[in-house]
Amino acid sequence: MLQNEKIERVVPFFKPTIDSEELDQIKSVMENNGTKRSKVEELEDEIVEFIGTKYAIATNNATSALHLALSAMELKRADKVLMSVNSFPNLPETVRHFDAEPIFIDIEDDGFNINIDKLEKYLEENNSKKLRALMLTFVAGEIPDLDRIYEIAQKYDILVIEDATSALGAMYKDQMVGSLKADMTIFSTNYTNNKTAISRGGFILTQNEQLATKAKLLRTHAINSTFDEYGNLDYIYDVVDIGYKYDMTELEAAFNLAQFYKTNSFCERRQEIAAIYNEELKDLKHITLPQYDNEHIFSQYIIKVDKNRDGFARALKEKGVSTGLHFIPLHLLTYYKKKYKLKITAYGNALRSYGQILSLPIYPSMSDEDIKYVCETMKKVSASWI
Repeated sequence: MLQNEKIERVVPFFKPTIDSEELDQIKSVMENNGTKRSKVEELEDEIVEFIGTKYAIATNNATSALHLALSAMELKRADKVLMSVNSFPNLPETVRHFDAEPIFIDIEDDGFNINIDKLEKYLEENNSKKLRALMLTFVAGEIPDLDRIYEIAQKYDILVIEDATSALGAMYKDQMVGSLKADMTIFSTNYTNNKTAISRGGFILTQNEQLATKAKLLRTHAINSTFDEYGNLDYIYDVVDIGYKYDMTELEAAFNLAQFYKTNSFCERRQEIAAIYNEELKDLKHITLPQYDNEHIFSQYIIKVDKNRDGFARALKEKGVSTGLHFIPLHLLTYYKKKYKLKITAYGNALRSYGQILSLPIYPSMSDEDIKYVCETMKKVSASWI
């Protein structure tokens, strides 16, 4: 871009939606004199009712929820946990904290989620008592064939832990994700990114009383005691295990409660934006758009650029449009590449996809003017792209 060329508009990759509802919820905590109900319990109850599950355990962030879920299922050293190679690093990271082994599976030929055929083939060839679980990511909020996955998991006696941090509010065959046949589902209230996160609350949802009880115990130092109606510990308490400090504060719960109440409107707005993108950008050369359907909640809007993705992203940035990348395949990251001596070509679908994918801005607070500017900028850059 020439030095004297002015940027017409700046569209960030993400901007949170915050209004008087969040402020009112936080104010109610600040003014609480000990007579009001815990916001953490209120949030857990609201999520249980909304999703249609039995138990919800709130944590300070989604990574804590993942770690707590693995603790609740008593993951042990040398156990193995399956996951897509196209997952965020917190999945294998939490597994490695138990000195257990993440097993990576390639992604779909034309999608971003785990390749179920390759998952099943791996289990057929490597069935072992050490295989304990599948951590299933819903990239961009898109839902894979869950019926088939649950059937495979049952056949090989492995637990299913759904990484649904980008899928709150998503439906599968008219049922809410989180109320189906997974052993545990991990949520966060709504998708954000690290630079704009005000709260990173996480949740474990489960129908299993034993897993819920264990997770709730370990969440706060494995302290075993009764609490009064305000959440205060009684005078005498005991510690019955090695636990964590993963509980959510009242202020975080208040903010997350206000965000949670907007879940449906957030999903609807992202779908509106995705529909506009699909219509406005459908004829651009070098660009492949995601398929649109009414059940996709578009936590991210991931396109493919068939020539020089990084250069395309720089060109957008120079005109004020920020982009993202979901995700860098795990086998390309230094730790896992060296630890498991993984070849770059070991996961061909993920490698090809990674060279092209680019996430455009899509968030509920995006104005119509921002959407229009992104589309106009995409058209200008694409038209001059060689």
